[in-house]
Amino acid sequence: MNRTNVNEADLHAYVDGHLMPHRRAEVEAYLEAHPDEAARIAAYRRFDASLREAYAPWLEAPVPAHLHDPVVRTAWPRRIAAAAAWLGIGVALGWSLAGRQVAVPGFDERLVHDASRAHAVYAVEVRHPVEVGAEEEAHLAAWLSKRLGAELRPPALGEAGYHLVGGRLLPADDGPAAQFMYEDGGGRRLTLYVRRATADTGTTAFQYRSDGDLGVFYWIDGSFGYALSGELPRAQLLHTARVAYRGFNP
Repeated sequence: MNRTNVNEADLHAYVDGHLMPHRRAEVEAYLEAHPDEAARIAAYRRFDASLREAYAPWLEAPVPAHLHDPVVRTAWPRRIAAAAAWLGIGVALGWSLAGRQVAVPGFDERLVHDASRAHAVYAVEVRHPVEVGAEEEAHLAAWLSKRLGAELRPPALGEAGYHLVGGRLLPADDGPAAQFMYEDGGGRRLTLYVRRATADTGTTAFQYRSDGDLGVFYWIDGSFGYALSGELPRAQLLHTARVAYRGFNP
């Protein structure tokens, strides 16, 4: 089975469990023959499972009393608007990689969540892991600096055994974000996620979150938040995060 028989929509429908049995079998045969794609889809499924676990309390909670107001029940436009507002609140609520604590997310929770999600999606890519490769590092730095509104150059991680693969622009909840990808001689990848903080908080110490094999060291420096993600032992990831920090603060 070649790639033209299975498109991206088929793969996402497979992740969501929306394929008919015969089509699901075809997609599974395709994934068995394409391990790189299978790894990418496995990452999507892990991420979806994390989201389902995080939002379960809201899905099972009763509808708030104010949405039972008789005026709301008899006025369809208002009823729809209220339901949409409640759904928006649920989507805005986040999850913590450390303990799945249910709370309105602060900046650090959003930083870790978005960084780990972007890592899961792009670190497994073979043909298109980045938008701009390391051979165009100057262009990459100028482009992302312009979009994020500050000088932003990918730090060298050679001291930790990693070289730059490239980077890409990503969306955040209140503006653009950047992702730099690195790889070691054995093909293991790290991603460094950068976005503006909600307020200038000075400098915070390194903090760590983990989800299974994936670890994230993150910190806030001035008006930017940084998160380094990778499937590495904690001590090794911390060392690499310190190298990255020095790269941004020579």
